[in-house]
Amino acid sequence: MKTLILTLGAMLAMMAPARAQTTSTTTAEAGAATRFAEASITPTALRRHLTELASDAYQGRGTGQAGQKKAAAYLAEQFRQLGLQAPDLTSATRYLQPFSIVETVPTAPGTIEVGNQKFQGLQDFVRFGSSMFPAGVTPADPVFRGFGIETSNYHDYSGQPDVRGKDVVVLQGEPNNGLGRYLFSGSKQESEWSSVMRKAYMAREQGARSLTVVSYATANSFQKLARPMLGYLAAPSYSLTTPVLSPTAPGLMLEFQPAYISTFITNGPLGMALFGTTEAVLRRYETECYKQSKPVAAEFKLLPFQVELPEARLELATENVLAMVEGTDKKDEVLVISAHYDHIGMRHDTIFNGADEDASGVSAVLTMAKAFQDARAAGLGPRRSVLFLLTAAEEKGMLGSEYYAVNPAVPLAQTIANLNLAMLGRTDKRHTGKAPYVYIVGSDRLSTELHQISEATNARSSRLALDYTYNAATSPDQLYYRSDQYNFARYGVPAMAYTSGLHADYHKPTDDAEKIEFEKLMARARLVFYTAWDLANRDKRIVVDSNKK
Repeated sequence: MKTLILTLGAMLAMMAPARAQTTSTTTAEAGAATRFAEASITPTALRRHLTELASDAYQGRGTGQAGQKKAAAYLAEQFRQLGLQAPDLTSATRYLQPFSIVETVPTAPGTIEVGNQKFQGLQDFVRFGSSMFPAGVTPADPVFRGFGIETSNYHDYSGQPDVRGKDVVVLQGEPNNGLGRYLFSGSKQESEWSSVMRKAYMAREQGARSLTVVSYATANSFQKLARPMLGYLAAPSYSLTTPVLSPTAPGLMLEFQPAYISTFITNGPLGMALFGTTEAVLRRYETECYKQSKPVAAEFKLLPFQVELPEARLELATENVLAMVEGTDKKDEVLVISAHYDHIGMRHDTIFNGADEDASGVSAVLTMAKAFQDARAAGLGPRRSVLFLLTAAEEKGMLGSEYYAVNPAVPLAQTIANLNLAMLGRTDKRHTGKAPYVYIVGSDRLSTELHQISEATNARSSRLALDYTYNAATSPDQLYYRSDQYNFARYGVPAMAYTSGLHADYHKPTDDAEKIEFEKLMARARLVFYTAWDLANRDKRIVVDSNKK
Protein backbone atom coordinates (compact mmCIF):
# COMPACT_ATOMS: atom_id res chain seq x y z
CA MET A 1 0.00 0.00 0.00
CA LYS A 2 2.87 2.35 0.80
CA THR A 3 4.21 1.86 -2.71
CA LEU A 4 0.83 2.58 -4.33
CA ILE A 5 0.44 5.81 -2.36
CA LEU A 6 3.90 6.92 -3.39
CA THR A 7 3.40 6.03 -7.04
CA LEU A 8 0.04 7.76 -7.27
CA GLY A 9 1.54 10.80 -5.62
CA ALA A 10 4.51 10.73 -7.93
CA MET A 11 2.37 11.13 -10.92
CA LEU A 12 0.75 14.35 -9.80
CA ALA A 13 27.05 16.24 -1.47
CA MET A 14 28.16 18.59 -3.73
CA MET A 15 31.22 17.23 -5.53
CA ALA A 16 34.61 18.94 -5.42
CA PRO A 17 35.40 21.20 -8.41
CA ALA A 18 37.18 19.34 -11.17
CA ARG A 19 40.67 20.35 -12.24
CA ALA A 20 40.64 22.58 -15.33
CA GLN A 21 41.51 20.82 -18.57
CA THR A 22 43.95 22.07 -21.17
CA THR A 23 41.13 22.50 -23.68
CA SER A 24 38.96 24.64 -21.39
CA THR A 25 38.50 28.39 -21.53
CA THR A 26 41.74 30.36 -21.17
CA THR A 27 42.13 33.25 -18.73
CA ALA A 28 41.83 35.77 -21.56
CA GLU A 29 38.73 34.08 -22.95
CA ALA A 30 37.18 33.94 -19.47
CA GLY A 31 37.81 37.66 -19.14
CA ALA A 32 35.99 38.29 -22.41
CA ALA A 33 33.09 36.16 -21.25
CA THR A 34 32.86 38.19 -18.05
CA ARG A 35 32.88 41.45 -20.00
CA PHE A 36 30.02 40.42 -22.28
CA ALA A 37 28.02 38.89 -19.42
CA GLU A 38 28.31 42.01 -17.29
CA ALA A 39 27.25 44.19 -20.21
CA SER A 40 24.20 42.15 -21.28
CA ILE A 41 23.03 39.90 -18.45
CA THR A 42 21.84 42.53 -16.00
CA PRO A 43 18.88 42.93 -13.65
CA THR A 44 17.60 45.76 -15.84
CA ALA A 45 17.60 43.66 -19.02
CA LEU A 46 16.13 40.65 -17.26
CA ARG A 47 13.40 42.75 -15.68
CA ARG A 48 12.47 44.32 -19.02
CA HIS A 49 11.81 40.99 -20.72
CA LEU A 50 10.31 39.22 -17.73
CA THR A 51 7.81 41.91 -16.77
CA GLU A 52 6.66 42.11 -20.39
CA LEU A 53 6.11 38.37 -20.79
CA ALA A 54 4.54 37.96 -17.33
CA SER A 55 2.10 40.83 -17.79
CA ASP A 56 -1.66 40.31 -18.09
CA ALA A 57 -1.45 41.28 -21.77
CA TYR A 58 -0.10 37.78 -22.51
CA GLN A 59 -2.96 36.01 -20.67
CA GLY A 60 -0.70 33.37 -19.16
CA ARG A 61 0.80 32.24 -22.50
CA GLY A 62 -1.35 29.13 -22.77
CA THR A 63 -0.30 26.90 -25.67
CA GLY A 64 -2.36 27.52 -28.78
CA GLN A 65 -4.02 30.56 -27.25
CA ALA A 66 -3.81 34.24 -28.21
CA GLY A 67 -1.43 35.10 -25.39
CA GLN A 68 1.07 32.45 -26.46
CA LYS A 69 0.94 33.74 -30.05
CA LYS A 70 1.58 37.25 -28.77
CA ALA A 71 4.56 35.97 -26.77
CA ALA A 72 5.97 34.18 -29.81
CA ALA A 73 5.77 37.39 -31.81
CA TYR A 74 7.53 39.33 -29.04
CA LEU A 75 10.35 36.79 -28.82
CA ALA A 76 10.83 36.64 -32.59
CA GLU A 77 11.05 40.42 -32.64
CA GLN A 78 13.74 40.37 -29.93
CA PHE A 79 15.80 37.93 -32.00
CA ARG A 80 15.31 40.12 -35.07
CA GLN A 81 16.44 43.24 -33.26
CA LEU A 82 19.57 41.44 -32.08
CA GLY A 83 20.34 40.44 -35.66
CA LEU A 84 20.41 36.73 -34.92
CA GLN A 85 20.28 34.19 -37.74
CA ALA A 86 16.92 32.54 -38.41
CA PRO A 87 17.45 28.79 -38.98
CA ASP A 88 16.35 27.51 -42.38
CA LEU A 89 13.66 25.28 -40.90
CA THR A 90 11.67 28.21 -39.51
CA SER A 91 8.50 29.31 -41.25
CA ALA A 92 7.85 32.25 -43.53
CA THR A 93 7.49 34.16 -40.25
CA ARG A 94 11.17 34.16 -39.36
CA TYR A 95 12.31 32.52 -36.11
CA LEU A 96 9.08 30.50 -35.71
CA GLN A 97 8.94 26.71 -35.96
CA PRO A 98 5.22 25.84 -36.23
CA PHE A 99 3.78 22.50 -35.15
CA SER A 100 0.48 21.10 -33.92
CA ILE A 101 -0.62 19.14 -30.90
CA VAL A 102 -3.75 17.17 -30.10
CA GLU A 103 -5.73 17.86 -26.96
CA THR A 104 -7.49 14.73 -25.72
CA VAL A 105 -10.30 15.03 -23.17
CA PRO A 106 -11.85 11.97 -21.52
CA THR A 107 -15.61 11.96 -21.98
CA ALA A 108 -16.19 8.92 -19.72
CA PRO A 109 -14.02 6.93 -17.27
CA GLY A 110 -13.67 4.00 -19.68
CA THR A 111 -13.52 0.27 -19.11
CA ILE A 112 -11.12 -2.66 -19.23
CA GLU A 113 -12.57 -6.10 -20.00
CA VAL A 114 -10.83 -9.34 -19.08
CA GLY A 115 -12.76 -12.38 -20.21
CA ASN A 116 -16.35 -11.84 -19.05
CA GLN A 117 -15.35 -9.34 -16.36
CA LYS A 118 -15.69 -5.61 -16.96
CA PHE A 119 -13.72 -3.18 -14.79
CA GLN A 120 -14.59 0.48 -14.49
CA GLY A 121 -12.34 3.50 -14.73
CA LEU A 122 -11.91 5.47 -11.47
CA GLN A 123 -13.15 2.45 -9.55
CA ASP A 124 -10.78 -0.28 -10.67
CA PHE A 125 -8.14 1.71 -12.53
CA VAL A 126 -6.97 5.22 -13.28
CA ARG A 127 -5.38 6.46 -16.49
CA PHE A 128 -2.76 9.14 -17.13
CA GLY A 129 -1.40 10.52 -20.38
CA SER A 130 -2.64 10.64 -23.95
CA SER A 131 -4.38 7.61 -25.38
CA MET A 132 -2.91 5.89 -28.40
CA PHE A 133 -5.90 3.56 -28.71
CA PRO A 134 -8.43 4.06 -31.51
CA ALA A 135 -12.05 4.88 -30.71
CA GLY A 136 -14.37 2.14 -29.51
CA VAL A 137 -13.61 -1.17 -27.86
CA THR A 138 -10.04 -2.09 -28.76
CA PRO A 139 -8.23 -5.38 -28.08
CA ALA A 140 -4.95 -4.80 -26.29
CA ASP A 141 -1.73 -6.43 -27.46
CA PRO A 142 -0.39 -7.25 -24.00
CA VAL A 143 3.11 -8.29 -22.98
CA PHE A 144 4.43 -8.82 -19.44
CA ARG A 145 7.74 -7.18 -18.60
CA GLY A 146 8.25 -7.86 -14.91
CA PHE A 147 8.68 -4.59 -13.05
CA GLY A 148 9.40 -2.58 -16.20
CA ILE A 149 13.02 -2.07 -15.15
CA GLU A 150 16.00 -1.75 -17.45
CA THR A 151 19.49 -1.09 -16.04
CA SER A 152 23.02 -2.26 -16.82
CA ASN A 153 22.52 -5.24 -14.49
CA TYR A 154 18.78 -5.90 -14.49
CA HIS A 155 16.86 -6.42 -17.73
CA ASP A 156 13.10 -6.68 -18.00
CA TYR A 157 13.28 -5.59 -21.67
CA SER A 158 16.69 -6.57 -23.07
CA GLY A 159 16.87 -10.08 -24.44
CA GLN A 160 13.09 -10.19 -24.82
CA PRO A 161 10.96 -9.62 -27.94
CA ASP A 162 10.55 -5.91 -28.49
CA VAL A 163 7.43 -4.16 -27.26
CA ARG A 164 7.04 -1.58 -30.02
CA GLY A 165 3.37 -0.72 -30.45
CA LYS A 166 2.37 -3.19 -27.71
CA ASP A 167 0.69 -2.78 -24.34
CA VAL A 168 3.18 -3.47 -21.56
CA VAL A 169 1.95 -4.76 -18.19
CA VAL A 170 4.23 -4.62 -15.14
CA LEU A 171 4.05 -5.03 -11.37
CA GLN A 172 4.11 -2.08 -9.03
CA GLY A 173 7.29 -1.28 -7.15
CA GLU A 174 10.46 -3.31 -7.53
CA PRO A 175 11.95 -6.64 -6.38
CA ASN A 176 12.03 -6.92 -2.59
CA ASN A 177 12.56 -9.57 0.04
CA GLY A 178 9.01 -9.39 1.38
CA LEU A 179 10.25 -7.71 4.54
CA GLY A 180 10.64 -4.20 3.22
CA ARG A 181 14.16 -4.38 1.78
CA TYR A 182 14.51 -3.37 -1.87
CA LEU A 183 16.91 -4.77 -4.45
CA PHE A 184 18.15 -1.57 -6.06
CA SER A 185 18.70 0.47 -2.90
CA GLY A 186 19.83 -2.44 -0.73
CA SER A 187 17.79 -0.85 2.04
CA LYS A 188 14.23 -0.09 3.09
CA GLN A 189 14.18 2.95 0.83
CA GLU A 190 12.63 2.42 -2.58
CA SER A 191 14.61 3.42 -5.66
CA GLU A 192 13.43 5.47 -8.64
CA TRP A 193 12.17 2.24 -10.21
CA SER A 194 9.27 2.15 -7.78
CA SER A 195 7.95 5.29 -9.46
CA VAL A 196 5.16 4.83 -11.98
CA MET A 197 6.57 7.80 -13.85
CA ARG A 198 9.96 6.11 -14.25
CA LYS A 199 8.35 2.91 -15.50
CA ALA A 200 6.24 4.94 -17.96
CA TYR A 201 9.30 6.71 -19.37
CA MET A 202 11.08 3.40 -19.89
CA ALA A 203 8.06 1.84 -21.60
CA ARG A 204 7.86 4.88 -23.84
CA GLU A 205 11.53 4.62 -24.72
CA GLN A 206 10.93 1.01 -25.72
CA GLY A 207 8.15 2.14 -28.10
CA ALA A 208 5.21 0.74 -26.11
CA ARG A 209 1.70 1.95 -26.89
CA SER A 210 0.63 1.84 -23.24
CA LEU A 211 1.74 0.78 -19.78
CA THR A 212 -0.39 -0.91 -17.14
CA VAL A 213 0.98 -1.02 -13.59
CA VAL A 214 -0.65 -3.68 -11.40
CA SER A 215 -1.10 -2.80 -7.73
CA TYR A 216 -2.29 -4.93 -4.82
CA ALA A 217 -4.74 -2.35 -3.44
CA THR A 218 -8.18 -3.58 -2.46
CA ALA A 219 -11.15 -2.13 -4.33
CA ASN A 220 -12.14 0.11 -1.41
CA SER A 221 -8.66 1.40 -0.61
CA PHE A 222 -7.95 2.07 -4.29
CA GLN A 223 -11.07 4.21 -4.65
CA LYS A 224 -10.10 6.23 -1.57
CA LEU A 225 -6.69 6.90 -3.08
CA ALA A 226 -8.11 7.78 -6.50
CA ARG A 227 -10.90 10.06 -5.28
CA PRO A 228 -8.73 13.14 -4.59
CA MET A 229 -7.29 12.81 -8.11
CA LEU A 230 -10.58 12.89 -10.00
CA GLY A 231 -10.12 16.45 -11.24
CA TYR A 232 -6.65 15.71 -12.52
CA LEU A 233 -7.71 12.46 -14.18
CA ALA A 234 -10.49 14.27 -16.05
CA ALA A 235 -8.12 16.97 -17.31
CA PRO A 236 -6.99 17.04 -20.96
CA SER A 237 -3.81 15.30 -22.09
CA TYR A 238 -1.71 16.22 -25.09
CA SER A 239 0.37 14.67 -27.84
CA LEU A 240 2.05 15.65 -31.08
CA THR A 241 -0.04 15.28 -34.21
CA THR A 242 2.91 14.60 -36.49
CA PRO A 243 4.59 11.19 -36.61
CA VAL A 244 7.82 10.85 -34.66
CA LEU A 245 10.52 8.21 -34.61
CA SER A 246 11.26 6.22 -31.49
CA PRO A 247 14.93 6.89 -30.54
CA THR A 248 15.45 3.31 -29.36
CA ALA A 249 13.62 1.73 -32.26
CA PRO A 250 15.09 3.05 -35.53
CA GLY A 251 12.56 3.16 -38.34
CA LEU A 252 9.54 2.85 -36.07
CA MET A 253 7.02 5.61 -36.61
CA LEU A 254 4.11 6.08 -34.24
CA GLU A 255 1.16 8.32 -35.05
CA PHE A 256 1.12 9.54 -31.45
CA GLN A 257 4.06 9.31 -29.09
CA PRO A 258 3.25 11.65 -26.21
CA ALA A 259 5.67 12.56 -23.44
CA TYR A 260 3.57 10.42 -21.12
CA ILE A 261 2.21 7.34 -22.82
CA SER A 262 -1.21 6.08 -21.83
CA THR A 263 -0.50 4.73 -18.35
CA PHE A 264 -2.95 2.71 -16.26
CA ILE A 265 -2.72 1.89 -12.55
CA THR A 266 -5.01 -0.97 -11.49
CA ASN A 267 -6.39 -2.14 -8.20
CA GLY A 268 -5.71 -5.66 -6.95
CA PRO A 269 -8.82 -7.40 -8.33
CA LEU A 270 -8.20 -6.12 -11.86
CA GLY A 271 -4.51 -6.94 -11.59
CA MET A 272 -5.20 -10.50 -10.47
CA ALA A 273 -7.72 -10.89 -13.29
CA LEU A 274 -5.13 -9.75 -15.84
CA PHE A 275 -2.75 -12.47 -14.67
CA GLY A 276 -5.38 -15.07 -13.80
CA THR A 277 -3.63 -15.69 -10.51
CA THR A 278 -3.45 -14.68 -6.85
CA GLU A 279 -1.53 -12.03 -4.95
CA ALA A 280 0.50 -14.75 -3.22
CA VAL A 281 1.86 -15.95 -6.57
CA LEU A 282 2.83 -12.41 -7.62
CA ARG A 283 4.50 -11.79 -4.25
CA ARG A 284 6.50 -14.98 -4.74
CA TYR A 285 7.68 -13.64 -8.10
CA GLU A 286 8.80 -10.42 -6.38
CA THR A 287 10.90 -12.19 -3.77
CA GLU A 288 12.40 -14.64 -6.26
CA CYS A 289 13.56 -11.76 -8.48
CA TYR A 290 15.07 -10.22 -5.34
CA LYS A 291 16.89 -13.40 -4.42
CA GLN A 292 18.36 -13.92 -7.87
CA SER A 293 18.92 -10.21 -8.60
CA LYS A 294 17.38 -10.71 -12.04
CA PRO A 295 14.02 -11.38 -13.68
CA VAL A 296 12.86 -14.97 -13.27
CA ALA A 297 10.40 -17.11 -15.16
CA ALA A 298 6.82 -16.28 -14.15
CA GLU A 299 4.39 -18.91 -12.89
CA PHE A 300 1.48 -16.92 -14.32
CA LYS A 301 0.43 -15.84 -17.77
CA LEU A 302 -0.96 -12.52 -18.92
CA LEU A 303 -4.49 -12.88 -20.28
CA PRO A 304 -6.01 -11.04 -23.26
CA PHE A 305 -7.99 -7.90 -22.46
CA GLN A 306 -9.65 -5.02 -24.25
CA VAL A 307 -10.12 -1.36 -23.44
CA GLU A 308 -12.63 1.34 -24.21
CA LEU A 309 -11.58 4.93 -23.56
CA PRO A 310 -14.21 7.44 -24.74
CA GLU A 311 -12.62 10.81 -25.46
CA ALA A 312 -12.79 13.90 -27.64
CA ARG A 313 -9.85 15.37 -29.57
CA LEU A 314 -9.01 18.91 -30.65
CA GLU A 315 -6.00 20.05 -32.69
CA LEU A 316 -4.07 23.14 -31.54
CA ALA A 317 -1.52 25.08 -33.60
CA THR A 318 1.54 26.46 -31.84
CA GLU A 319 5.21 27.26 -32.48
CA ASN A 320 8.70 27.16 -31.03
CA VAL A 321 10.82 30.29 -31.35
CA LEU A 322 14.49 29.82 -32.24
CA ALA A 323 17.49 31.74 -33.48
CA MET A 324 21.21 31.18 -33.85
CA VAL A 325 24.55 32.89 -33.41
CA GLU A 326 26.72 31.23 -36.06
CA GLY A 327 30.08 29.92 -34.93
CA THR A 328 33.46 30.44 -36.52
CA ASP A 329 35.81 27.51 -37.18
CA LYS A 330 33.46 24.92 -35.60
CA LYS A 331 30.14 26.34 -36.78
CA ASP A 332 28.77 22.96 -37.89
CA GLU A 333 28.56 21.92 -34.24
CA VAL A 334 25.88 23.55 -32.09
CA LEU A 335 25.15 24.16 -28.44
CA VAL A 336 21.44 24.53 -27.61
CA ILE A 337 20.34 26.85 -24.81
CA SER A 338 16.64 26.45 -24.07
CA ALA A 339 13.72 27.55 -21.95
CA HIS A 340 9.97 27.25 -22.40
CA TYR A 341 7.91 30.37 -22.92
CA ASP A 342 4.45 28.85 -22.53
CA HIS A 343 2.60 28.71 -19.23
CA ILE A 344 -0.84 27.45 -18.21
CA GLY A 345 -2.87 30.38 -19.52
CA MET A 346 -6.20 31.39 -18.01
CA ARG A 347 -8.64 29.46 -15.88
CA HIS A 348 -12.06 31.07 -15.90
CA ASP A 349 -11.19 34.77 -15.44
CA THR A 350 -7.91 34.21 -13.60
CA ILE A 351 -4.59 34.77 -15.40
CA PHE A 352 -1.61 32.61 -14.47
CA ASN A 353 1.26 34.89 -15.47
CA GLY A 354 4.10 32.42 -14.89
CA ALA A 355 6.77 34.97 -14.00
CA ASP A 356 9.16 32.41 -12.56
CA GLU A 357 7.77 29.48 -14.54
CA ASP A 358 9.27 30.18 -17.01
CA ALA A 359 9.48 33.85 -17.98
CA SER A 360 12.58 33.86 -15.77
CA GLY A 361 14.32 31.27 -17.94
CA VAL A 362 13.21 32.95 -21.17
CA SER A 363 14.45 36.38 -20.08
CA ALA A 364 17.80 34.81 -19.17
CA VAL A 365 18.07 33.18 -22.62
CA LEU A 366 17.35 36.51 -24.33
CA THR A 367 20.13 38.27 -22.41
CA MET A 368 22.54 35.43 -23.17
CA ALA A 369 21.66 35.70 -26.86
CA LYS A 370 22.66 39.36 -26.77
CA ALA A 371 25.93 38.55 -24.97
CA PHE A 372 26.91 35.95 -27.58
CA GLN A 373 25.87 38.17 -30.47
CA ASP A 374 27.93 41.04 -29.06
CA ALA A 375 30.91 38.71 -28.72
CA ARG A 376 30.55 37.65 -32.34
CA ALA A 377 30.33 41.27 -33.48
CA ALA A 378 33.55 41.97 -31.59
CA GLY A 379 35.30 39.09 -33.38
CA LEU A 380 35.45 36.93 -30.27
CA GLY A 381 33.54 33.85 -31.31
CA PRO A 382 31.83 31.71 -30.41
CA ARG A 383 33.68 28.92 -32.22
CA ARG A 384 30.64 26.67 -32.25
CA SER A 385 27.18 27.86 -33.20
CA VAL A 386 24.81 28.59 -30.34
CA LEU A 387 21.09 27.95 -30.87
CA PHE A 388 18.58 29.68 -28.62
CA LEU A 389 15.45 27.53 -28.40
CA LEU A 390 12.32 28.86 -26.72
CA THR A 391 9.75 26.09 -26.67
CA ALA A 392 5.98 26.00 -26.56
CA ALA A 393 3.85 23.19 -25.11
CA GLU A 394 6.28 22.32 -22.31
CA GLU A 395 3.34 22.52 -19.94
CA LYS A 396 1.51 20.04 -22.17
CA GLY A 397 4.17 17.35 -21.82
CA MET A 398 7.42 18.86 -23.17
CA LEU A 399 6.00 18.64 -26.69
CA GLY A 400 7.80 21.67 -28.13
CA SER A 401 11.22 20.25 -27.30
CA GLU A 402 10.09 16.83 -28.50
CA TYR A 403 9.07 18.33 -31.82
CA TYR A 404 12.37 20.15 -32.13
CA ALA A 405 14.32 16.98 -31.28
CA VAL A 406 12.85 15.19 -34.28
CA ASN A 407 12.95 18.30 -36.49
CA PRO A 408 16.19 19.99 -35.40
CA ALA A 409 17.74 23.07 -36.99
CA VAL A 410 21.08 21.26 -36.83
CA PRO A 411 21.21 17.44 -36.71
CA LEU A 412 21.35 16.09 -33.17
CA ALA A 413 24.55 14.26 -34.11
CA GLN A 414 26.12 17.73 -34.39
CA THR A 415 24.51 19.01 -31.19
CA ILE A 416 27.13 18.93 -28.45
CA ALA A 417 24.88 19.66 -25.45
CA ASN A 418 21.70 21.28 -24.20
CA LEU A 419 21.53 23.71 -21.29
CA ASN A 420 17.92 24.18 -20.17
CA LEU A 421 16.64 26.91 -17.88
CA ALA A 422 13.45 26.48 -15.87
CA MET A 423 12.43 28.64 -12.89
CA LEU A 424 15.51 30.62 -11.95
CA GLY A 425 14.11 33.68 -10.24
CA ARG A 426 13.15 32.71 -6.69
CA THR A 427 14.52 31.19 -3.47
CA ASP A 428 12.98 27.97 -2.16
CA LYS A 429 12.49 27.03 1.49
CA ARG A 430 15.58 24.86 1.58
CA HIS A 431 17.85 27.84 0.82
CA THR A 432 16.10 30.70 2.57
CA GLY A 433 18.71 32.76 4.39
CA LYS A 434 21.58 30.77 2.90
CA ALA A 435 24.29 31.45 0.32
CA PRO A 436 23.37 32.02 -3.35
CA TYR A 437 22.68 28.70 -5.05
CA VAL A 438 21.27 26.90 -8.06
CA TYR A 439 20.04 23.35 -8.53
CA ILE A 440 21.81 21.32 -11.21
CA VAL A 441 19.93 18.42 -12.79
CA GLY A 442 21.40 15.92 -15.27
CA SER A 443 24.97 17.19 -15.65
CA ASP A 444 26.45 13.73 -15.01
CA ARG A 445 23.81 11.58 -16.69
CA LEU A 446 25.43 11.23 -20.12
CA SER A 447 28.78 13.00 -19.87
CA THR A 448 31.13 13.15 -16.90
CA GLU A 449 32.98 15.87 -18.79
CA LEU A 450 29.88 18.09 -18.86
CA HIS A 451 29.63 17.72 -15.09
CA GLN A 452 33.30 18.58 -14.64
CA ILE A 453 33.03 21.65 -16.86
CA SER A 454 29.95 22.81 -14.99
CA GLU A 455 31.69 22.58 -11.64
CA ALA A 456 34.99 24.06 -12.83
CA THR A 457 33.22 26.98 -14.49
CA ASN A 458 31.27 27.75 -11.34
CA ALA A 459 34.42 27.50 -9.19
CA ARG A 460 36.27 30.12 -11.22
CA SER A 461 33.33 32.46 -11.90
CA SER A 462 29.95 32.56 -10.17
CA ARG A 463 30.80 30.44 -7.12
CA LEU A 464 27.21 29.55 -6.42
CA ALA A 465 26.36 26.65 -4.16
CA LEU A 466 25.52 23.84 -6.61
CA ASP A 467 22.73 21.69 -5.21
CA TYR A 468 22.21 18.22 -6.72
CA THR A 469 19.16 17.23 -4.66
CA TYR A 470 16.89 16.99 -7.68
CA ASN A 471 19.50 15.07 -9.64
CA ALA A 472 19.40 12.11 -7.26
CA ALA A 473 17.90 8.96 -8.71
CA THR A 474 15.78 8.65 -5.56
CA SER A 475 14.37 12.18 -5.83
CA PRO A 476 10.55 11.88 -5.74
CA ASP A 477 10.24 14.88 -8.07
CA GLN A 478 12.18 13.22 -10.93
CA LEU A 479 12.85 16.62 -12.52
CA TYR A 480 15.36 15.16 -14.96
CA TYR A 481 12.49 13.53 -16.83
CA ARG A 482 10.04 16.41 -16.45
CA SER A 483 11.66 19.29 -18.29
CA ASP A 484 12.77 20.01 -21.85
CA GLN A 485 16.37 18.87 -21.49
CA TYR A 486 15.18 15.27 -21.29
CA ASN A 487 14.07 15.34 -24.93
CA PHE A 488 17.71 15.92 -25.85
CA ALA A 489 19.09 13.37 -23.39
CA ARG A 490 16.78 10.63 -24.62
CA TYR A 491 18.39 11.02 -28.06
CA GLY A 492 21.90 10.81 -26.59
CA VAL A 493 22.70 14.53 -26.34
CA PRO A 494 24.27 15.51 -22.98
CA ALA A 495 21.73 17.78 -21.31
CA MET A 496 21.38 19.52 -18.00
CA ALA A 497 18.87 21.81 -16.32
CA TYR A 498 19.27 24.79 -14.03
CA THR A 499 16.56 25.77 -11.55
CA SER A 500 16.13 27.60 -8.28
CA GLY A 501 13.49 25.06 -7.22
CA LEU A 502 9.82 24.91 -6.39
CA HIS A 503 7.91 27.43 -4.27
CA ALA A 504 4.42 28.13 -3.01
CA ASP A 505 3.49 30.12 -6.14
CA TYR A 506 4.35 27.34 -8.60
CA HIS A 507 1.47 27.08 -11.10
CA LYS A 508 -0.53 29.56 -9.05
CA PRO A 509 -1.94 32.93 -10.18
CA THR A 510 0.41 34.50 -7.62
CA ASP A 511 3.57 33.70 -9.66
CA ASP A 512 4.05 37.36 -10.56
CA ALA A 513 6.96 39.56 -11.59
CA GLU A 514 7.18 41.50 -8.33
CA LYS A 515 8.29 38.33 -6.54
CA ILE A 516 11.30 37.74 -8.80
CA GLU A 517 14.74 38.27 -7.24
CA PHE A 518 16.53 39.79 -10.21
CA GLU A 519 20.03 39.89 -8.70
CA LYS A 520 19.84 36.15 -8.04
CA LEU A 521 18.37 35.52 -11.49
CA MET A 522 21.29 37.45 -12.97
CA ALA A 523 23.86 35.36 -11.05
CA ARG A 524 22.31 32.10 -12.24
CA ALA A 525 21.96 33.29 -15.82
CA ARG A 526 25.60 34.36 -15.88
CA LEU A 527 26.69 30.93 -14.67
CA VAL A 528 24.79 29.33 -17.56
CA PHE A 529 26.42 31.79 -19.95
CA TYR A 530 29.93 31.07 -18.66
CA THR A 531 29.32 27.33 -18.97
CA ALA A 532 27.94 27.81 -22.49
CA TRP A 533 30.95 29.97 -23.39
CA ASP A 534 33.32 27.17 -22.35
CA LEU A 535 31.36 24.52 -24.23
CA ALA A 536 31.13 26.63 -27.38
CA ASN A 537 34.82 27.60 -27.47
CA ARG A 538 36.80 24.56 -26.30
CA ASP A 539 38.97 22.65 -28.75
CA LYS A 540 37.06 19.36 -28.58
CA ARG A 541 33.37 18.69 -28.07
CA ILE A 542 32.50 16.97 -24.81
CA VAL A 543 32.44 13.19 -24.78
CA VAL A 544 29.38 11.04 -24.14
CA ASP A 545 30.75 8.40 -21.79
CA SER A 546 27.91 7.30 -19.55
CA ASN A 547 24.32 6.19 -19.84
CA LYS A 548 22.24 7.20 -16.85
CA LYS A 549 19.03 7.91 -18.72
